[in-house]
Amino acid sequence: MRNRYLDLLRFLAIIRVVVYHVTGWASLTLVFPAMAVMFALAGSLMAASLDRSGPAALLRRLRRLLPSLWVVAIVLVPAMLITGLPPGPKVLLWLFPVADPPANYWGALALSPIWYLRDYLWFLLASPVALWLFRRVPVATLALPYALLMVIELGLLPAAPVPLREFGVYFGAWLLGFAHHDGLLRRLTNRVLLPTALALAGTGAAWIVTHPGPRGFDLNDIDLGNALWSAAFILVLLGRAPATAHWIARSPLFSRAVTVLNRRALTVYLWHMPFVVLLTPLVDVVGWSHQDPLGMAIRVVLVFALVGVVTLLFGWVEDVAARRRPELVPGGRRAPVTADRGVPAVPVSPAPAGSRTPARPVRTLGVPAGPAGTAGRPATGPGDKRRERLRVGAAGRAVVPAPRVAELATVEINAG
Repeated sequence: MRNRYLDLLRFLAIIRVVVYHVTGWASLTLVFPAMAVMFALAGSLMAASLDRSGPAALLRRLRRLLPSLWVVAIVLVPAMLITGLPPGPKVLLWLFPVADPPANYWGALALSPIWYLRDYLWFLLASPVALWLFRRVPVATLALPYALLMVIELGLLPAAPVPLREFGVYFGAWLLGFAHHDGLLRRLTNRVLLPTALALAGTGAAWIVTHPGPRGFDLNDIDLGNALWSAAFILVLLGRAPATAHWIARSPLFSRAVTVLNRRALTVYLWHMPFVVLLTPLVDVVGWSHQDPLGMAIRVVLVFALVGVVTLLFGWVEDVAARRRPELVPGGRRAPVTADRGVPAVPVSPAPAGSRTPARPVRTLGVPAGPAGTAGRPATGPGDKRRERLRVGAAGRAVVPAPRVAELATVEINAG
């Protein structure tokens, strides 16, 4: 069962991304470096998949990643072609975006989050070799992306392509996800982890202050500062991650929200920016500026509402891609199935004739074994008649309904 703490981090990261794109508040990138956190979570999950399935994990991840992008392309690429995007073979990059797919004047902004999928694809393809190297020389492998970024920042690679630069910015977070999966971060003592995180944060902050971007201290404009500051956050968030987060389930509504946003994270991520672009000229007409708190709050609510509508329409694609049962709103409980509806039965072997040994009690999953011939769930009190009903098979053996295993709420984004 997946750790709900990791799901909570992804839940917070997606909300932060949407709010940042609506408000443009640069401080949000410092308070919670969401993109690096999502890459770290994805790296941890990828390491787990490679351990479980080997190189076949790449195909499984691609299968879960691409269909939601194709839905966006089916809707928006024809609209861009009609409004000025010249047709050409590069349009095929919308099927497999190893480079930035082409877009017209409005599509370039509305579909700007596609860069995350581009980087994600390259990180996926690099993961088998990277994980092999990481497990042999972890420190050197982890330092490599940051060294590459430093070389680029110092101007030693002036013609470095954008994907290579972003390898330096975010692949370090992906490798920290490897370290989390392998338990390396948890094994770091506080004497090592906390000073390391403070040193990274301090160095990153110094670079940010001395190298502000066009939007001030927005981390998206300061690559080296972004990488170092984010690494410090990830070290603390994952290095001291709790084993689980059962407290989330104390609020059914909040727990359901975490599940829904995790299972629909890719849909929310891909569709929120087109609505930001759509609403911007409309809200400017009525005066909801970035300086108006009420107007800004209304803009955030409207974007989430529109994203909610499109998620209801297309979110089920993520279920199909993950080979789950499609759901309109994920996280609901299925109705229990009774034995009369064909649930397999567990036989109870009767005692041999003349034997003093009673029949072997039935042991069900998660339910203590009860007296022979019962379902293993004792009555809750005197006079309680709630007992599992026995049925008799053709061979004359007593049988009881097999226990239903509760569906584990495993949720994956795999596309930040």
